[in-house]
Amino acid sequence: MVLLCGALSASAQSLRVVSYNVENLFHPEQDSIHPDTEWTQDGKRRWSFARYFRKDENIARVLTTIGEWDGVDVVGLQEVENEAVVKRLCYTLRPGEYGWIHYDSPDKRGIDVALIYKKARIDTLRTQAIRVDLGLETTRDILYVECIADRRDTLHLFVCHLPSQLGGAAESAWKREAAKQVLQHTVDSVLTIDAQARILVMGDMNSAPQEDIRGLNNRMMQYVSRGEGTHKHQGRWTCLDQFYTSPALDSVSEVTIYDAEWIQEPDEKFLGLKPKRTYNGYQYQNGYSDHLPIVLLLHL
Repeated sequence: MVLLCGALSASAQSLRVVSYNVENLFHPEQDSIHPDTEWTQDGKRRWSFARYFRKDENIARVLTTIGEWDGVDVVGLQEVENEAVVKRLCYTLRPGEYGWIHYDSPDKRGIDVALIYKKARIDTLRTQAIRVDLGLETTRDILYVECIADRRDTLHLFVCHLPSQLGGAAESAWKREAAKQVLQHTVDSVLTIDAQARILVMGDMNSAPQEDIRGLNNRMMQYVSRGEGTHKHQGRWTCLDQFYTSPALDSVSEVTIYDAEWIQEPDEKFLGLKPKRTYNGYQYQNGYSDHLPIVLLLHL
């Protein structure tokens, strides 16, 4: 379903939060720190400025449609290359209306997480890039933002993109566990100070939903038995993209997957639909992402 369900509906007091893995939102210019020759004008993908601008506009269209006439309020982004692409996305959405938070991470592919937010509704108090130590390997930081919504409600937001399953799910599980231990430590710190803290964790967890963060509830557990998800691999939907909320937010929020047909395409091999990607292999097809966005409507 693409519509938010349940007793809560969008209102002036509701905060619409989106988490979206935008799949390789790269700038065409060569990055001076991380090698990204594949995503340049002379690279294998012929990643031109025209294609980059279309990708930016496509992501903005998805977010604008989710936000209906009033726009989305908060978006946790995964797979953005740098601050420049985040800044341009904010401008494409609505010039001057959105602020952004981004830190360069040590990820070897040069992809980061970021948060964009409507400046009229969100005041940031504290931001931090939390490093995940994997020894000789590198991965994305966890972004932490303490903020005030509508000048009255303090929120603790975390944006995650945990290590991938490259090399096998079981073989790489220790990396995701290490990242979740870092996340757990910070969540514990927040709850120790305020047991009623309003905590929202969002992002691509690169594994099926689990109740594995102490003190928080995984809001995507409902999709496990339905065969629904945000990412499709070899004909099987998995819900890699997830929200966790603390008890203070559980009863005042509703979660859905935004699965509109226009951001998908026919799955000719396994039937049904699948997310429409920017590339099918190396064939450019002007799509959106290999992930579907997830939406949380929070009634403040």
